[in-house]
Amino acid sequence: MTRAAMNATRTIPIVMVGLGIDPVEAGFVNSLARPGGNVTGLTNLGTELGGKRLELFKEAVPKLTRVAVLYDPAAAGSVLEMKEDVAVVARALRLTIRPWEVRSTGDFDTVFSGMGKQRPDGLYVPGGSLLAANGNRIAAFALKSQLPSMYPNREYVDAGGLMSYSAHLVDSYRRIAYYVDRLLKGAKPADLPVEQPTKFEFVINLKTAKQIDVAIPPDVLARATRIIR
Repeated sequence: MTRAAMNATRTIPIVMVGLGIDPVEAGFVNSLARPGGNVTGLTNLGTELGGKRLELFKEAVPKLTRVAVLYDPAAAGSVLEMKEDVAVVARALRLTIRPWEVRSTGDFDTVFSGMGKQRPDGLYVPGGSLLAANGNRIAAFALKSQLPSMYPNREYVDAGGLMSYSAHLVDSYRRIAYYVDRLLKGAKPADLPVEQPTKFEFVINLKTAKQIDVAIPPDVLARATRIIR
């Protein structure tokens, strides 16, 4: 949406929020400190949090050794998260990663069937619009397959997924009011630094944990910002 807005105008201020990709690498801004164009706002560090998600996943499920990663190869952020952050941390944690591509909604049944035959220890889902649009379906598969699962936002966990770790989106959306206020008072987007999140949320679905017979260690539960019981 940010790219579409940029293509439509180079003069009207654009405030971005909820990005799961690096806005500098994506070409939305020149730098975080000095955006330089008509775009500013917040980035939610979606892909950069991949390694942290995997670390929390391993802490919550110590027996984890083989992790299936469901990703959309057409989503640049999803690919980057899997190949860089997740792959690097997986090696350090001695986890085996098995990527599973989904290019369209029609791929899920085939992928779920193949994944079921290989029986991984857990399912990791990075960001991406295709995956998000099928979030309920993915969470339902993990629950039915007794698979511990880690996701990029709480919507998956609300749908029955095991856990998620992300920037605190409500806090980020509230911060947008600051940008709108500054712009309405005459500030230029080029001069308003892009902010990164300072507040994060770690959500655990304890009801799901019980259903799939996973005992979350007490120290991990203590770090959760929200627990679904």
